[in-house]
Amino acid sequence: MKDQELTIGTIARQAGVNVETIRFYQRRGLLPEPPKPLGSVRRYSQGDVARVRFIKSAQRLGFTLDEIGLLLRLDDGTHCAVAREIAEHKLADVRAKLEDLRRIEAALQGLVEACQAQESKVFCPLIASLRIC
Repeated sequence: MKDQELTIGTIARQAGVNVETIRFYQRRGLLPEPPKPLGSVRRYSQGDVARVRFIKSAQRLGFTLDEIGLLLRLDDGTHCAVAREIAEHKLADVRAKLEDLRRIEAALQGLVEACQAQESKVFCPLIASLRIC
């Protein structure tokens, strides 16, 4: 199969997404929509498959679609410093979320332990503490 002969279904399968995801990325400007020849279907390339895989990989790392769009615009090999800054901001966000999750974990652990220590069936320490918040 030649490079420009892939259908939308084929690139979706090869990239591990569904067709609606491809269309969504096109509406968001993340994936160009190839021209539709009169009486025919749009044809895509292996480069389009790679682009969709890039988008999905970036999403798995927590990048938003806006951030991914910016990274895609920087993909000419000369903007590594800018891409690094974007990644550093994302890393700081992830670290902040992890710290929040650790605080939540500690609070929940304390509430679970209070519930386990409670012998009375009159009130639940977990529910009582949530009413205070």
